[in-house]
Amino acid sequence: MQFGTVVEWLVKPGDRVKRGDVVAEVETEKGVFEVEIGNPGVIDELTVAKGAKVPVGTVLARLHDGATPHDVAAPVEPPRVERAPSPQTPAPAQPATKPVVATSAGHVVRASPLARKIAEAKGIDLTSVAGTGPDGAITKADVERAVVAPSTTIGEPAAPEPVTQPTAPPTSEAMLAMRHAVAKAVARSKREIPHYYLAADINLGRMSAWLELQNQARAVTERILPAAVLLKSVALALRKYPALNGFWTDDAHQPATAIHLGVAISLRGGGLIAPAIHDADRLSVDALMRALSDLVRRARSGGLRSSEMTDATITVSNLGDEGAASVFGIIYPPQVALVGFGKISERPWADGGMLGVRPVVTVTLAADHRATDGHYGSRFLSEVGLLLQSPESL
Repeated sequence: MQFGTVVEWLVKPGDRVKRGDVVAEVETEKGVFEVEIGNPGVIDELTVAKGAKVPVGTVLARLHDGATPHDVAAPVEPPRVERAPSPQTPAPAQPATKPVVATSAGHVVRASPLARKIAEAKGIDLTSVAGTGPDGAITKADVERAVVAPSTTIGEPAAPEPVTQPTAPPTSEAMLAMRHAVAKAVARSKREIPHYYLAADINLGRMSAWLELQNQARAVTERILPAAVLLKSVALALRKYPALNGFWTDDAHQPATAIHLGVAISLRGGGLIAPAIHDADRLSVDALMRALSDLVRRARSGGLRSSEMTDATITVSNLGDEGAASVFGIIYPPQVALVGFGKISERPWADGGMLGVRPVVTVTLAADHRATDGHYGSRFLSEVGLLLQSPESL
C-alpha cells in the first residue's frame, strides 16, 4: 500500500495511552485497519486530520512520556493527496465517512465508522451501546461486546438474534485498487527476488489419527483443524532454520527475532490479505486454532490491527480447501520465504516395502536465493515432515 486515509481518531491531545492501544482507524486499498500505538505516553499532537489521505510513512501523531507538562495542539490539516475519479465514476458529493449517526428519535450518537459498519451488519441499535472512546464515542470493541452479550430486561424474553446480512462485496473501484496493490507487490517480487522452488510430499497418517482422537470429545466449534497443526509445524521448523524467517533489506539478510506467521486469507468478493499470527511457535495447537479462526473472521469482517499487517516474518498459504494439489507462491517482499500447502488427499504410499493408502499433503517452499539455497530449504521441508510425524509433541 502507498496511501492511507484516516477515517477516525479514537484519541485526542492530552489522552494518556499505553503500548497496544488502538488510537486510529485508517483505510487503505485492502480495507479499514486499527492503528496501534507503539509506545506509552501522552498524546501531544494529531498531525493528520480525519479524512486526510497521506502517503505511507507519514507521522500521524506525536506524544511525550508524561513526565513533564506539554502544550497540546489541535490536529493539523495536511495537504490532501487525492486520486482523480475514473471517467465512469462521478466524484462523490459527500465525504466517505461521517462523524456521527442520527437515530430515528433524533438523538445523535458518536461512533467510529467501523463501529457503525459492524452495528449495521449485526442489527445493533447504537443508542443501546455504551461508548468507551473519546467523549463517549462508540468503538468497534464496544459494538462487539454488545453482540456477545446483548442487554435484556429481567422478566422479559430476550429478543431473537438478528439475522446477519452477508457482507457486501467490495465495489469495483475498491477491488480495482486492491488488485492494483497486489499486482505492484508481486511484480516487484518477481523482478527483484531470485526465487527458488522446492516441494515435498508428507504422510499425514499419524497427524490425522491424532486429530481424530483430539476432536472426539470436543464440540464442533472447538475442534482442531489440520491447518492449525500445519502452521505449528512450520513455526517450530523455523526455530531450527531461522534464515527463512526474516527479511532482505538494504542489500543484506536480516533474520527476524520472532516468528510471526503471515497467513494468506482470501477475502469475500475477491482479493487477498496476509495478516500475522504473532509468536506462532510459542502457541499451543489449541491456541493457534483459536488465533487462526479469529484472524480469518476479522480479516473478512473488518477489525485487523496495523501490527498484524506489518509484523509478518514469513507467509504461509494453504489452498487445500480450494482443491489445489500444490501451490508455488510468490514471496512477499521484504520477506525471504513463503510456504504453501495443498489439498490433503488419499494417495498410494510405500513404507518399508509395503504399499498402502495414506492421507498425503504436498508442502512447497518459495525462497529467496540471496538469503538461502536449495540445500538449506530442503532440510527445512524435511524438518516440517518430521514434526508432522509426531503431532503429539507440537
